[in-house]
Amino acid sequence: MKTHRTQRRSGFTLIELLLVLVILAVLAAIVIPKFAGRSQQAKETAAKTQIESFKTALDSFEIEAGRYPTSEEGLNALVTAPSDLQNLHEPYMPSIPKDPWGNPYQYKQPGTHNPSGYDVYSLGTDGREGNDDIGNWSTDTK
Repeated sequence: MKTHRTQRRSGFTLIELLLVLVILAVLAAIVIPKFAGRSQQAKETAAKTQIESFKTALDSFEIEAGRYPTSEEGLNALVTAPSDLQNLHEPYMPSIPKDPWGNPYQYKQPGTHNPSGYDVYSLGTDGREGNDDIGNWSTDTK
């Protein structure tokens, strides 16, 4: 007596694997741009938050020193007191961080946008002064 054994093959066919890859590619094409935009938005928010911290530290410096740091002294005056101001309760900041894109924050006193005060800003995504700067002169700056 002859018995037929049916063997079942387990696994996926090439068509099934290709179909899964196509579905994953479509999902990635929809989801990745949404997350990419969030990353940029998060960096802009981080820069605005850091600028607010600079503003607080600069105002504390001004109250104690009677003036804001000069452009030459820059933001480093918040970490180490300028040589002509020995009695400050520094540091106003432990260190001066880079902006979210890895560039140094910019400081001008008197400011271009704030002639009676100062400008503190990030050069933004492109790392150059221009239209994507994020600064203390506007609350809705991009």
